[in-house]
Amino acid sequence: MDRNIVVNLGEQRFDRLIEENKFYIDKTEFIREWWEYGSTVTLITRPHRFGKTLNMSMLECFFSNQYAGRGDLFETLSIWQDTSASGDNKYRHLQGSFPVIFLSFASVKTGNIDGIKKAVKGIISDAYKSRKHIMKSDLFDEDDRTAFTAVNCKMDDDTAYTALRRLCTYLAKYYNKDVIIILDEYDTPMQEAWLEGNWDKAITFFRNIFHNTFKTNPHLQRGMITGITRITKESIFSDLNNLDVITTTSNEYATAFGFTEEEVFAALDAADLGSEKQEVKRWYDGFTFGRYTDIYNPWSIASFISKKGIYKTYWANTSSNGLVNSLIQRGNSDIKQMMEDLMLGKSIAAEIDEQIAFHQLDNNINAVWSLLLSTGYLKVLQAETDPGRYTLALTNLEVKKMFRKMISEWFNDGTQIYYNEFINALLADNIRKMNTFMNKVALNTFSSFDSGNKPSEQAEPERFYHGFVLGMVVNLADTYRVRSNRESGFGRYDVMLEPIDRKQKAFIFEFKVLDPDEDEATLEDTLANAHAQIEEKQYEAELVSKGFLPEQIRKYGFAFKGKTCLIG
Repeated sequence: MDRNIVVNLGEQRFDRLIEENKFYIDKTEFIREWWEYGSTVTLITRPHRFGKTLNMSMLECFFSNQYAGRGDLFETLSIWQDTSASGDNKYRHLQGSFPVIFLSFASVKTGNIDGIKKAVKGIISDAYKSRKHIMKSDLFDEDDRTAFTAVNCKMDDDTAYTALRRLCTYLAKYYNKDVIIILDEYDTPMQEAWLEGNWDKAITFFRNIFHNTFKTNPHLQRGMITGITRITKESIFSDLNNLDVITTTSNEYATAFGFTEEEVFAALDAADLGSEKQEVKRWYDGFTFGRYTDIYNPWSIASFISKKGIYKTYWANTSSNGLVNSLIQRGNSDIKQMMEDLMLGKSIAAEIDEQIAFHQLDNNINAVWSLLLSTGYLKVLQAETDPGRYTLALTNLEVKKMFRKMISEWFNDGTQIYYNEFINALLADNIRKMNTFMNKVALNTFSSFDSGNKPSEQAEPERFYHGFVLGMVVNLADTYRVRSNRESGFGRYDVMLEPIDRKQKAFIFEFKVLDPDEDEATLEDTLANAHAQIEEKQYEAELVSKGFLPEQIRKYGFAFKGKTCLIG
């Protein structure tokens, strides 16, 4: 590498990167490691933009007989130098020696089940079309050719289920060698299906394909599957007992995906950006795979070098983040409160099950944190004494900025103006305008923060207020320390805003829903009870102990009935 490093962002074909001498960090040790492990089928999960597709292209270029004689692609890389004590390099003999089927579901971006089936059938059909020349061989008869041409975009589900297994049979017969199958981004269509409510139908379709391709396939030499999540075995790999699963907490292949700090710092030096090392670390470091820490996202580093040292949320902006956004926005109050802690730089403790059960995501808070860990938005700080329980934090500054933007956008459907006006009215002690704009905010955002099909009137304000507080964490972070549900005096306040400038006003909020069982006939009654609780529990004690004067402290009750709010 030199100071004229040329970065080809988005290029996922290994051969093109090497041929064009573009920015590339040698990951060919992954070839040796995978081959030596010898697992029949391997599933590797990593966050998006972590080099999965490029590494799969590298495997194809190395093993596929379509690249026979292309040792030039590897001659300057570590795999080509890997020799035994006798001086022999067995990997050079493996290059270009197998029939390889390389498929990717990354482009299947629809959650509609008919659309999913059409797209996947098209991908399988393309794999057949590119190999139709083999049917000219005398090794095949007319029945074989008829069955081969039956695989097309319009084939029925039963034909699709066995199509890849039968293609392996044809290729093994033609080349007299079993087949390597590489499936990249296997879970993309299933995530889309979950978002659109078609999870069960999608799982049935893919379970049958995977069973026939990776389980009952007599001509499978090796299988490699990649994705972002590890979907529960019961959902999709129910009888695939030959599957070796490598997740973000596994030590295997830990440095094969992503850049190590040594690799990043060397690249920065080569690009004449060595003076930026510590700031790059602050922005982009933080990923942990197995026992290996200080892993960086390749997309962010390559983008940073390409842009000559400009700091941006490169990685976080490469995906719609639709699944993550949906889970947090619609999540219950516990999820939102724990997100408040994360956004404030704190850690959380959660039980992590790396087998993502999508059907539990609406009801199981730990399933949400498990998903956020596998997708790269959280990192493990430490494993606790209880098995499967971890202390987690936001991965790095880039991820925190992504969440700030995402939370702000919750209020962007015309509601941001009302939200900002409420904040302005709050700081100006204008209770009338606070009521006006808070009711507009509540009316427009209750449905956004709804986490159930038929939420109770009691539960809606609870979800709303935690989403609202998250918005405060994002929008007031530069001037206020925002806290919620913390102990002060003789109880727990709902929200406290402590100004960083000690000369400014501080605020205490208490949220209450009208409760007839508490003799509350009107919102005014509920509001009175909110104020009574603030005084009885002495919530201002924390602020007073820090030197704030009584005249600096504002105490507001928020009384809810349905989507109507009264502040006073």
